Amino acid sequence: MVQFFYSNSCLDGLEVRLIRPDEISEWEKMMDEHHYLGYRGLVGRHLRYVATQQGQWVALLVWADAAFRCRARDQWIGWHPQLQLKRLKYVVNNARFLILPEHHVRNLASKVLSLNLKRLSEDWFLVYGHPIVLAETFVDPSLFLGTCYRAQGWLHLGSTRGFGKKAGKYFQHGSKKLIFVKPLVKRFVQILSDPLCLDETLSSQPAMMNLNAVTEKQADSLIDAFRKIPDPRSPKGRQHPLVGILCLAVCATLSGAKTFLAIGDFAKNSSQTTLKRLWCRRNPKQGRFVPPCESTIRETLNKLDPQRVDDALNAWLLNFARQNGSQKNAALAIDGKTLCGSRHHLEKPIHLFSALLHREGVVIAQQRVEDKTNEINAVVPLFSGMDISGRVVTADAMHTQKKTHDTSLNKNPRITL
Repeated sequence: MVQFFYSNSCLDGLEVRLIRPDEISEWEKMMDEHHYLGYRGLVGRHLRYVATQQGQWVALLVWADAAFRCRARDQWIGWHPQLQLKRLKYVVNNARFLILPEHHVRNLASKVLSLNLKRLSEDWFLVYGHPIVLAETFVDPSLFLGTCYRAQGWLHLGSTRGFGKKAGKYFQHGSKKLIFVKPLVKRFVQILSDPLCLDETLSSQPAMMNLNAVTEKQADSLIDAFRKIPDPRSPKGRQHPLVGILCLAVCATLSGAKTFLAIGDFAKNSSQTTLKRLWCRRNPKQGRFVPPCESTIRETLNKLDPQRVDDALNAWLLNFARQNGSQKNAALAIDGKTLCGSRHHLEKPIHLFSALLHREGVVIAQQRVEDKTNEINAVVPLFSGMDISGRVVTADAMHTQKKTHDTSLNKNPRITL
């Protein structure tokens, strides 16, 4: 008979962490020995955790890719089968949860589960490049009631139909399991089932900079910089101010948006305070600020002179970095990248040569490399107008060239190749 202890002090010092590489063998051995299902490894993506107390292992957990099909779950989410294939990666399954023998303390399981869920999405993002919005698990009712899941607010959706999968085929084994799910974000239904909710809203790339750190004065300086850019649109039928479109596009991009659709989604979901702050149009009849739609953003940005916008934005980013702790002579890196998806018909893809701050990772200058040349010839135009005197500038081996050296001497930086 399992002995439970009722003192809350029994849970003091409890921690949940990912296992280390040198702990994998011991973790698998203990899981296989003590879990009623055993453990023969998992196929696909997974994360293994251990709960410790004063350095001693007390519980083991593993999270893996969600079940490919689960009728009760799929009906509850309400996603289309084709959309399910794309969004299923945002759901994970608690494939194993084991409280080790002699550690069956009251409330331990629910506490371990709570601590694990607090870090699960971030850990998954760091390992696999995207967060998690929903967790699921299946419980054998002949052995367990799912008490720890219920205590943590997991929803009971019903039972499975008693089917399993082996060698790519489904078979009926008759052992029905209880289905529990736990939303990890408020918008989980929209993220999983709405076709208009783009994957960019859960970008696999973190935001380029924290917009919450932008002060009112810094925001005003960005608006002032964009107000100097001429509007290429015809005055006839023009509804949205150019500065509002530019500010929304920049904020969306710095927040991780990669496409026009993602920028449009960012604009659509912006608050009234944000729209007002970014000089968006106000509808006098409704008394509300109206964001531009995706097509308006796309058509406007395609008409602009990209160099004018790039110069204004890069100057603002450099000033922002300096005001937020970057030193005046902070180290720079120069490097070139080919834009993915920029090839059109017989034309070569676009190759950009950029200068960015080491610590912040912010691009402060950018130059397109012409098709019939290379990055070496782009050094001069990249450095023109830049104050790199006294800076440490790092570059790859390609730039161990006399031309790069001669260009740099006039600017008096410290080059590291």
